[in-house]
Amino acid sequence: MGLPRRAGDAAELRKSLKPLLEKRRRARINQSLSQLKGLILPLLGRENSNCSKLEKADVLEMTVRFLQELPASSWPTAAPMPCDSYREGYSACVARLARVLPACRVLEPAVSARLLEHLWRRAASATLDGGRSGDSGGPSAPAPAPASAPQPASAPVPSPPSPPCGPGLWRPW
Repeated sequence: MGLPRRAGDAAELRKSLKPLLEKRRRARINQSLSQLKGLILPLLGRENSNCSKLEKADVLEMTVRFLQELPASSWPTAAPMPCDSYREGYSACVARLARVLPACRVLEPAVSARLLEHLWRRAASATLDGGRSGDSGGPSAPAPAPASAPQPASAPVPSPPSPPCGPGLWRPW
């Protein structure tokens, strides 16, 4: 069977394939319903022999009822809170910057080290107090800096505001 030469040939080909595609789609649906039935009946404490002739709608209704009756503790945990995601992203960015900044030599080594120290301190304070670190006017507790970064004398550096929490969280990535 070659490629259709005219638009009419393509329409005929689609017409002839439609019943075959529908048959395959129905077979997939029936196979999935059969698997669902095999999974749900043991969970409900019913035997397969007694329920061998259940209708498709019965299997779906039993599944919906079972899922509605599941205790909330068995549901998968929700996605992390935006604040947690923010902290994880911030820490990942600082770690990447600690690898890249010394290699690219854009800043003087002392400035680069001071910037990295501040960012590590900020990441640690956000992790320790749940991301609600306020600007106390002084330096935060020192955080572990990467081994390759020298430890310059720390000077009070104003901290940026704490990460935003809520549904309107904006991220540049």
